[in-house]
Formats: sequence, C-alpha cells, structure tokens
Amino acid sequence: MCTMVLKLRNLYKWENNLEPWEEPESADLLDWIEDKEHYWATMVDEPFRPLDVKQQDIPPFDLKEINNSLESEKLIYGAGYGRSMKSVFFLAELLEQRMVEGCPVAVLGKEKAKEMAGNIAMVQDGLIIIRKESLRFFLWDQIQELRSSCRSSLRYALHSYGLLTDEKLDQERFKSKLDSIVEEEMNFYIYHEVGEMLQTSFDTETLQKIIGRFPGSLIEFLCRSVKDILADCHPQGLLSYIIREKRASSLGFYAGFLDGLRKQLFPEMSDAWQLFLDSKEWSHIEQARSACWEKNLLIGTTIKNICEQFDIVSDDQILNQLKQEITVPLGL
Repeated sequence: MCTMVLKLRNLYKWENNLEPWEEPESADLLDWIEDKEHYWATMVDEPFRPLDVKQQDIPPFDLKEINNSLESEKLIYGAGYGRSMKSVFFLAELLEQRMVEGCPVAVLGKEKAKEMAGNIAMVQDGLIIIRKESLRFFLWDQIQELRSSCRSSLRYALHSYGLLTDEKLDQERFKSKLDSIVEEEMNFYIYHEVGEMLQTSFDTETLQKIIGRFPGSLIEFLCRSVKDILADCHPQGLLSYIIREKRASSLGFYAGFLDGLRKQLFPEMSDAWQLFLDSKEWSHIEQARSACWEKNLLIGTTIKNICEQFDIVSDDQILNQLKQEITVPLGL
C-alpha cells in the first residue's frame, strides 16, 4: 500500500509539474487520488483502443509501427506488461542514442504521457530505454527513505557526492546536485539492462511464461529477482562495469539498494562490501560477483527446466517442484 501511495503521489507531481522534493497538500493529493480511482473504475473493463498516430489507427502494442511514425518527432513510445501483468504505456522525448557493449540505448527526457509504475529502464524490441524523469524521482525517493538507516554503503555513496553534513543528508545540496547525480549514475541502469539483454541462460520468454501462469505470486517475484541478479552479475553487466571503472559511488548505491529477494540471492555482497570498505580492494567485489553469477545460473537453469514441463503437468505440480528445488533451499 505504501508503494502504491508513493507511485500515485509521484504521478500527481508529474501531472502538476512538481519537482521530486515539492510535496502537495495532503487534502489536494487525497482528492486527486479519489478522482483518479473513480475515473479508472469507469474504464477498467474496456478493451484497449487503437492509437490515432498521424491519422492512422495503430494497435497500442504495435511498437514498431508507432515508433516509426514518431521518428521525425523525436519521440519514443513504450508499451507492454510489467509486474503482475499490469499494462505499461508512456510517450517521451528522445534526448540521445548510443551503443553500450554492442547494445543500442535510447535516453528519454520529458514525458508527454506516462503510467503509474514509472519504470526507470527496460528493454523494448531490442532497444534499452532509460527514462531520466523516472530516475530523478526514484533517486530522490530512495535516498529519502534510506537516509536514516545505518547502511554504510549508502552513507559511502552520499559522501562520494558531498551530500552529508555532520553525517546528515544536506537536502539543499542534494536538490542542487540531483541532475548531475542522475547523469553520473545513468550507466548504473544502462548496464543492468545490458546484462539483461546479454544473459540468455534464464531468458525473457521463460520469465513471461511464469508471470502469465503465476502473476503476483512469490514465484513471479523470485524469478524476476533471479533474472535481475543474473543481469547485474553478467560478465558484461552492471557489477563488471562498476568494478572495471572503479565506480565506488555506484557500488555504494548498489549495496545500499540491494534488498528483499535480491539480497537473499546475493548474500556474498554483504561480506564483500565490508572487505572493500576495509581494504579498497576491488578483487573482493569481483569474487562476490563471480560466485553469485555461478550460483544463480544454476538456479535459473533449474527454474527453466521445471517450466519446460508447463504443457504436461499441473500448476500444483509445478509449484511443488519449484518449492522443493528452489524456494525451500533458499529458505523462503
């Protein structure tokens, strides 16, 4: 519920052109949420309608046709399904295109339309997309949420940017540096998606089958987390980039943001971080990355093998096998 309220609040800020640190009046926000919920309720059972793009009716999930029509406008349209098969749509200005590790990347700026999820990064039709507006809000909110924690990793990252005064977050300095931090840390999210594209052992097709079969379940969230960790630990993914470039601030953010199921799948990071703090030796992080990569490759392969039986066994049998071979050994 807290996550949903946060996403609704950020959607309100976007609609009203507010900065991440500008907070609406509670009464205004609650009235807006009530109006939104009533409006959404009027269309929840309606089918998706085609989009009118330059006087052409195009199905809303025909990404190639829509983006071909928008190319001259320097806009990128996105559509698909996110967590628990919830639909995602957005339209944003294209700021920049680049190649990273042989993967095409599009950096988006001002968003003309967006959904509540506000995903920072994704792969769409072989293109890595980074949404800078969503990244600004995410970094602001995450650091506000974690600033009072005792995580040495987050304090390390904040120190790297000069954001702590007397060990407390300097809000005014953070406001002035937010956009430069977004620029500095953008590769953090790009290289995660690079790892996702290049990692094929636990592929997107398998994950989509799982989500379609068990949406909103522990199995969905666990499989998403396994795929995320494999992307981070891929030899050309996020952690390899951080290690190669000796990005200490990014490492601090990575260790600070690592939580939930991802943290359970990557316990090696905790010890590696403490060893790094003491010695500043990047070899500790590389050893943790390599060990986590090998371990989660086995988990991903096991999940994939189980899911290949989807057409011949029942859901209960699939869940029981996943429980015996994956969740119980992980202590879930």
